[in-house]
Order: sequence, then structure tokens, then C-alpha cells
Amino acid sequence: MACRVLGVSTSGYYEWRNRGRSARARSNAELTATITDIYLASRGTYGAPGVHAELRLGLGLRVGRNRVARLMREAGLQGVFRRRKGCTVRDSAASPHPDLVNRRFVVDGPDKLWCMDVTQHRTGEGWVYCAVVLDAFSRRIVGWSIADHLRAELVCDALDMARWRPGQTVAHSDHGSQYTSWAFGQRIRQAGLLGSMGSIGDCFDNSMVESYFGTMQLELLDTRVWATRQELANAIFEYIEAFYNPVRRHSRIAMLSPVEYERAHTTAHAAA
Repeated sequence: MACRVLGVSTSGYYEWRNRGRSARARSNAELTATITDIYLASRGTYGAPGVHAELRLGLGLRVGRNRVARLMREAGLQGVFRRRKGCTVRDSAASPHPDLVNRRFVVDGPDKLWCMDVTQHRTGEGWVYCAVVLDAFSRRIVGWSIADHLRAELVCDALDMARWRPGQTVAHSDHGSQYTSWAFGQRIRQAGLLGSMGSIGDCFDNSMVESYFGTMQLELLDTRVWATRQELANAIFEYIEAFYNPVRRHSRIAMLSPVEYERAHTTAHAAA
């Protein structure tokens, strides 16, 4: 009866039923499984561009980006979306550094421009604060510090971690009271760095590190409720050193990770 209603032959129906999946359907199923593995390995953060880059650069597979996006939609896989973070608290009595960057974050090598800032996140025990030093060339976090306070030593410790890297570096920050403190100014001078600060109340003057914090907020901080400060501190350490720096692909650096991008630059520079 179904064959009569649909206008198909009985033999044609049985041939279709016993034929099995097409080569295209089998290929899509295999590709979806690989896409799912990549998505899970990215901690659920990659959208279609990141997954496509991992297929192409990491696994050497030639596949269209639109196909990847379609298969991710069908599998219910979706990247993360960004939210805004809090504002800087400025010390009105401080004497800031001049702005040596003027929103020009493009440099031709590592350790020529560092961008610095602090973010915060709540746990069951109270707030956790994280200061970072980000290299504008590779987007690598070259220094970081985690504490339960916002005193100047938070940002000084992050800078101390980055100081082992050589270079006449511009160290750029906002007007937060930690960065205008006497202790931080001393660290800048001792390290031979060039202090720089954007204008007051303008997030675009420090947009590169603001972008990093937005990424960390999405990919780590907002993914769960953190019971203790130590739990979150351990997670931030693991995110920076085990995922973001060595593994996570970045659209602004040829879809490489920060460590890979620096390594490629060093190799090309040595060959030249």
C-alpha cells in the first residue's frame, strides 16, 4: 500500500531498504566523529573556524568550512560567546606613563610589546584575582599571577614572571591603581622596560588583553561554579600553561597556538 501511495515499485523499495548508507553519508558520519573529538579536546570552545583549522592544519584533512559548520549544527556542537568584564579602578593621585601604543598592537617580533591587565572571578570562598602579561606578537601569556587580593604585588609578580624574556619591551597597561603604584613603577625601571598607559576609561586602548580575558571568561571561568579559591587557581594555571599557550589555535596568528607561532617565527628568522 505504501508503494502504491508513493508511486514506487515494490522491488525499488526493497533495493533502497537493503542498500545501506551512501558513501557520502558514511563520510559525513566519520567526519562528524572527528569533529566531535576536536570539539571536546578544545574543551567545548571551538566553533567552526577553530575545528576547521584543526582538521586542516592539525590532521591534514581537506574539507570545506561550510561543511564543517553544517555538520556541527547537525551534531548540536557550538562554540562559546563573549561577555563583558568589569571596569578598572583608577588612583586619581597617580602619575601615569604616556601612551606609547596608541592602539597600534601590531609588532614584528616577540617581546616588543606586552599588554597587562587584571580580571576577577567569584568562588564559594570569595574573589580570585588574576593578573597577566600578554605578548602582543604571539598572544602568548608570558607572565601571570593569581591571588585573593588586589594589592600591587599581584601585578608585580606577573611582571617578574615575564622578565626572563629578553628585549627592550614596551609594557602597556590601563590606569589601574596597581599599575600606577610605586612598587610597580620600580619593577618597570629595574627591568629596563618602557612603561605605557592608555587613556582613562577606554577599553580599546588595552583591547588585546581585554580580548584574552573575554576568551578565558568564556572558556574557563563561566563554565562552572567554583567552590574554593584553590580550585579556581589550579584551573587557571592549567588553562594557561596546558591549553591556551601550547594548544589553543588563534585566528589572528594564522590559526596556530601562541607557542607554535613563536616557534615558526624563530625558525624563519634563523633561516633568514
